[in-house]
Amino acid sequence: MFLIYTPEATSRLKFVFKQVCTRMLGLSIDFTNVIETFIAHEGLKMSYGSQPLGTEFFVKSHGLLFEQGISDVDIYVQDWQDTKCFFNAGEKSHLPFDIFSAAFYMLSRYEEYLPHVKDTYGRFTKKDSIAYQHHFLDQPVVDIWVHYFQMALQRHFPTHKFQKRQYSVAPIIDVPMAYYFKNKGLMRTIGGVFLDLVNLRFKLSYDRFFVLFGIKKDPYDNFKWIVNCQKKSNQKFNIFFLVGDYTTYDKNINTNKKAFMALIKSMRDYCEVGLKSSFTALEDLSILKSEKKCLDGILNTATEKVRGSFSKVNLPTTYRNYVELEIKKDYSMGYPDTIGFRAGSCSPFLFYDIDFEVQTPLMIHPYQLMDFSLLKHESFLDKKETLEKAMRQVKSVGGVFTSIFHNYSFSDLERWQDFKSLFNIILESTADVSA
Repeated sequence: MFLIYTPEATSRLKFVFKQVCTRMLGLSIDFTNVIETFIAHEGLKMSYGSQPLGTEFFVKSHGLLFEQGISDVDIYVQDWQDTKCFFNAGEKSHLPFDIFSAAFYMLSRYEEYLPHVKDTYGRFTKKDSIAYQHHFLDQPVVDIWVHYFQMALQRHFPTHKFQKRQYSVAPIIDVPMAYYFKNKGLMRTIGGVFLDLVNLRFKLSYDRFFVLFGIKKDPYDNFKWIVNCQKKSNQKFNIFFLVGDYTTYDKNINTNKKAFMALIKSMRDYCEVGLKSSFTALEDLSILKSEKKCLDGILNTATEKVRGSFSKVNLPTTYRNYVELEIKKDYSMGYPDTIGFRAGSCSPFLFYDIDFEVQTPLMIHPYQLMDFSLLKHESFLDKKETLEKAMRQVKSVGGVFTSIFHNYSFSDLERWQDFKSLFNIILESTADVSA
């Protein structure tokens, strides 16, 4: 057991120590504020506070974990090893910064509670993040810090054998629109044809008729290919279906369509199925509840996983709503237009509600890459190089590489050419990971 001496074991402190020490390093931990108990402990131990007790392993506290609520925190980012860090700890500390306060700041998304300008979709943008401003958005800094923390512990406790973290991938398939032409209903089909003709999109009109008459495959209908990939892979895919009503932002198939319901049920036989909450549901708990109930009914089981439309997360409201509906896992934490680490980590972590100062049961699975972020690169080689660079970052710390592709990413449409190959590169990236 890893014993931590601290003057006060606050909710924040317990949250981040359990994330760092237990979930990431595999250490069973306990806390004490009794000096005699700490001194008597013969196993792994460290102190965390303003001053060390003696010559023990010590990390000086910045103080953030002993505070409550949100305040305007002064942050000075400095270079450390091959990364960045903040919350300087001074000379007595075995680490030059307070890794636990810094990790809490990143994982709790503290900065997203602070005043900021949202984009047109109402989202927190990368430009407001400390990671972007100080050029470490492309690094899983929390995981890197934890790696160096483990090395420091190893030097202090040379006989202890620490477990090695193992790289894995978590492929996500997003389905905002299951079909491009099929199963849209008479009125939407007529409207689509009219717009094609008005805008002189004759090829699109031809394709529409060919698909509707069964001559060509719908370009968005790539589910057989996804299933075949799943059958060959040891990594379980997560596939998220939008079942919300037709709106300006959400245009999927009506859930009353038997073909759409059959598709969702059939994918459940191979993949983990979750809810892609609609744009309007992100602001309205009653709509979210209705959508979850709809998918629960189709699958005949309680939906446990969710991904917000447009990767929109408004803290803390979005996650509180998920907790209220007993949703267990979220896959929305990332930037859709940028490859990087929004929460500074490639490891799942629990949502900590700063307003209520409580750890919730909602597990956040941050993603590092969405297919759209690769479109800025024209050549396949540039896309491949960018993808592999991101995977190397995750692999170096034994994290989880979580990527989001869409069902239409695997189509033959020109802009999505080679994306099947890119997806397979991700699946194959675990081949050299030792068992």
